[in-house]
Parts: sequence; structure tokens; C-alpha cells
Amino acid sequence: MEDMEEESSGLNDDHNHNYCENRTSGQVHYLRTELSNEPQTLPIFPVLGTRDVAAQENHAKICSSSSSGSKFVDSDSNSVNSDTSETDSASPASIAGKLTLNCASKFLMNAMTEEDYRTTYWPNLEKAIDHLLIQNPMDHISISYEQIYSYVYKCVCQQHSELLYKDLMLKITTHLQQVSSDLQIVPPGNFIEHFNIALTQYTDALQCIVPVFIYMNKFYIETKLNRHLREDLMKLFTDHVAEKHVNTLIPLLLEAHSMPFQVRPSTMASVVKGLYTLRPDWAHLAPALFSGFIPQINPPTVESQLSDYAAHDQKLQMELSLNGFPRGDQSRKRASEESA
Repeated sequence: MEDMEEESSGLNDDHNHNYCENRTSGQVHYLRTELSNEPQTLPIFPVLGTRDVAAQENHAKICSSSSSGSKFVDSDSNSVNSDTSETDSASPASIAGKLTLNCASKFLMNAMTEEDYRTTYWPNLEKAIDHLLIQNPMDHISISYEQIYSYVYKCVCQQHSELLYKDLMLKITTHLQQVSSDLQIVPPGNFIEHFNIALTQYTDALQCIVPVFIYMNKFYIETKLNRHLREDLMKLFTDHVAEKHVNTLIPLLLEAHSMPFQVRPSTMASVVKGLYTLRPDWAHLAPALFSGFIPQINPPTVESQLSDYAAHDQKLQMELSLNGFPRGDQSRKRASEESA
């Protein structure tokens, strides 16, 4: 009876009579079943929690890295609990020093020198700018705008914004000086058309150049110069092309305006509106010309001058009739009015 009590004191029933455990001996004694009359003994394996498993795996990584002489710390070591981190031989100060050296070495490896800018980045940007400035709508030129933007981004991040801005302005200034020289040899009969081509081609190129240099514009031109890249580039066209030829262009526009359809109306409108955009005060050189394409150029209508306005309209109708534009038979009503 005492033996049975001693045996039962080492076993714990789970109330289902499936097994009993003796923790002091490290074994599990299964009770008799229908298949066997002898108790079976199985070893007990310690059950590890999920957190302990992760800690052991990370500890193994750190140990293997230390034994191989590696200077880098595995990123998973941050998730090790306090017990595992205390057993690690590396102190926090040494780890911080290694990480600082690692970051500094990466920065030095990625640093862009002025020589790198001159030999690698700017030549690729210059080539792309040439394609954009002289592109023909009928020609297909393959340009990677993503790559251009990436080059500009790297130059700005590496403190080469001022150098990049000066090179861009110099490049476009040189191009516009060549455009101005080409216009000087154009005959007067074709000057308006050629000027319109130069202005349209340049404004179309800016629609591509300004967006890819937007990072430089935002963090250098707007921040330090308090200007906008597009305004600076349009001013270059005004200074190097339009201002040098405006005294030749205005008389030709007045002559073409007095003779309808000598120049296509779309070309006339494009040139006049372009000149007004470049410099609004040029409208005072030919108010009658600019008022035909730009609203609100003339002063507001005054009641006392209505007779003058009527006389001006009659004069215009007379000039049109003399130039081969008859008014037609005014004695009869239009067919639509008669049917009504």
C-alpha cells in the first residue's frame, strides 16, 4: 500500500488516465492501454516558445559571423531578447563604431567629384539637350527622360547645382546665338515664317527641358535665386534672338497685316502672341497690330468716340473691297431670312 502511494506521488494524472509524468526522472510513464499491459517510457523534449527559437537562430547567426571574421552585424540581431544580447561578446560602442565607418565608406564611394561631373554626367546631359533643342516633329529621337532626371537628381544631391545651372544656361545661350545668326541671313519675304519656326521649336523644347530639370529648379533656382527655370530660359530667347530682330520683324508684320493672307493667319497669330509673351511693352510699337490678336490692348471704349469707331470700320470695309473682297448684293435678304 505504501509502495503504491509512493508511485502515485511521482505521477500526475491528467484526469483522463492517459499518461502520468515524473518530472524528477525526466521521463513520461504512459499507463496501460488496451494494446499493451506494460507501461511505455518516452523521453521528454523541452518545448521552446517561438521567441526562444528566434533568439537561438539569431544567436547562431551572430556567432557564425564572429567566427568568420566578418565586420558587419546581421540586421536580425536587433530582434534578439535581452538574455541573448548579454551573451554577445561585441559591446554596443564597438557595433556603433563599425556602423559609422560602414556609412562613411559608402558615402565616400558614392561621392561625385567635379571630374566625375565633367566626364560622365554633363556630357550625357548636354547630348540630350542638343536633341531636344534641334528636334524636328517629323523625326523620332529616342531619349530616356528617366535617365536625364536621374543625372540631374544626382548632381543636385552631390552639391553641383550651381555648376549644373551655369552649364545649362551657357549651353542654351550658345544655341540661341547660333539661331540669331541664322535669322540674319534669311530674306525678308521668309523672315516671319523662319522666326515663327525658331520660336515654336524653342518653346516646345522647354516643355521637355524644364520638367527634367525640375529638381534643380526647386532646390536651387527657386530657393537660392528666387526665380523659375522657365522664366530664365525664356529671357535668354528674348535677349539673344527676339530683341535683336524685333526692329526688323515689326515692320514686316505691319506690312503683312495690311495685306490679308500674305502670311498665314496662324503664323501671324503665333508670332504676335509670342512677342507679347516675351515682352508685353512691345505692344506699344504697333498697337493696331497687337490689338488684332491680343485682347484689351487698346484703351476702353469711350462714348464720345463712337463716331470715330464707325469711321474706322467704314475705312476697313473700303480697304477690303478694294483688295478684292466684295460685300456682295446687299439689296436682297439672305435665303434663311426669307424662309423664316
